Order: sequence, then structure tokens, then C-alpha cells
Amino acid sequence: MRTCPVLAVASSLALLSALSCAAPVWAHHSFGATFDANKPVTITGVLTKVQWTNPHSHLYLDVKDKDGAVVAWVFEGYPSVVLYRTGWSRDETVTIGDTLTVVGWRARDDSPFALGREVTLPSGKHLFFGPLAGTGEGAAVAPGN
Repeated sequence: MRTCPVLAVASSLALLSALSCAAPVWAHHSFGATFDANKPVTITGVLTKVQWTNPHSHLYLDVKDKDGAVVAWVFEGYPSVVLYRTGWSRDETVTIGDTLTVVGWRARDDSPFALGREVTLPSGKHLFFGPLAGTGEGAAVAPGN
């Protein structure tokens, strides 16, 4: 059986076009897929980096463990637009080198990764950084703000 050269070229071009135009899809995970509601954490450390990104922002803290070794923790939270609504300001709320305390839930694999719920700033002010455990839903307004 012979194939028509024009049809073969057209089919190849259509396939190539479809593959090259396909946008990457970023998977958005549920709370339970990554974090464990039975593993609450309260971590205090020095801020080394902030990522104001979507669908999640991230805080990076250097934390001393019980033996004095520094462990690099990452806390996942709301996207930047929600952080803004909860009282965060990109250039004013936190500065690299600040000591922060983050309350949240640890990753299921026990890595130094957690969903951050609330951050205590050096001033003592508390701001929400992420949703409640479980559903991923929750108020986006910190108490007293």
C-alpha cells in the first residue's frame, strides 16, 4: 500500500504544529498529596530567599537543627496576589536576613519542606502565608489585620 506524499507531509506538519504549540501544563497538587496534617511544624530560621510566584510563593529559611547544623527549609504558600491581599508587600514585609517563625505542616516524605500557614515577622506581627491543612481552603485575612 502506498501513501500519498502530500498527505504524509501534511499529516507530519499538522502533528509537528500541534506538538510545538502545546503549552506546558503545571500540575497543582492537593494538600494531602504532598503534606501531612498530622505533622504540624513550627520552625524559626533566617530568611535566605523569597519567591513571589504562581501558583505558590516560597520562603527559604536556614534553620539550625538540634545539633547546630544548618538545614535549608522551604515553605510553600499562597500565590503572590493572595499574599498581597493578606498584608504582604514585596519590598517591605520581609528582608533577606530576617528571622521568621513559620507554622505549617511538614511534607509527607519528612524532607525540610512544608506548607506554611502563618508567619511571625521580626516585629511580632503575624501574617497568613498559606491555606489551612486539608482542603486547601481558608480565610485569606490574618487575625487582627
